Formats: sequence, C-alpha cells, structure tokens
Amino acid sequence: MTGAMIGVALMAAVDEIVFHQLLGWHHFYDRAARDVALLSDGLLHAAEVVLLVAGFVLLADLRGRHALAARSAWAGLLLGAGAFQLWDGLIDHKVLRLHQVRYGVDPFTYDVAWNVAGLALLAAGVGVAWRNRTGADERSGRRPSA
Repeated sequence: MTGAMIGVALMAAVDEIVFHQLLGWHHFYDRAARDVALLSDGLLHAAEVVLLVAGFVLLADLRGRHALAARSAWAGLLLGAGAFQLWDGLIDHKVLRLHQVRYGVDPFTYDVAWNVAGLALLAAGVGVAWRNRTGADERSGRRPSA
C-alpha cells in the first residue's frame, strides 16, 4: 500500500511537472477558462504532495519497525505509477474528457504511448510482485499455488 501511494504520487508529479508545466501540453482540467485550468493543476499538485509525504512517512515508519519488505514496496510503486497512468489515459482523457495528452495534433499516437507506458509500469509491478511471491515461497519451502 505504501509503495502504491508513492507510485501514484510520483507519476502525478511527473505528469504535472513535465506535461503541465514544462511542456505546457495540457492542464488537469482544460474545459474551462485558463484560471480554472491553472487552479486544477494547483489542486493536483497539492494532492500529489500530500500523498507523497504521507507515503514517505509510512515508509519511514515501516523501516523504523524493521517491517519494510523492499520488493513489495517496489512492486507497489510500479503498480501505483502504472495505475495512475492508465487511469489518467483512459478515464481522465477518454471517459471524462478532462484533457488530452496534447492539443493541435492527432492524439492517437500520444494516447497509445501514454497507455502503453502505463501498461508497462503495471506489468513491471506485477513481475516484481510475482518474483517476490515465488521467492518467498521458495525460501519458506512452500510450493506456489496455481
């Protein structure tokens, strides 16, 4: 859970900093006046910072109690990042139509790249989680269930 919180927050930060601020391709909510679009970016940024700080506080707590499972945290981070990316690409972009990846171009290539990146992050997270699970089973002498 902690890793997933950090993964969501990091991916939101990458989206907000790179695509909203540096490239200026879109805002979180582009269907209103520029002031509202900028406000929506600020709210996204505030939520991402709160989630990031909360995730790192929980991570520090786990480390302090010697209860941190590093591979599980990495799996959660990748799963959270991928889930954010896919949610943004499918729900925010296509279902709710809050914004597109980029305007003034055919969005198809950008949509495919955006969602494939999310799927790749999810697949990497599943791979790490699977390796962690099967490694734990081998260390304990148990056979993984089918």
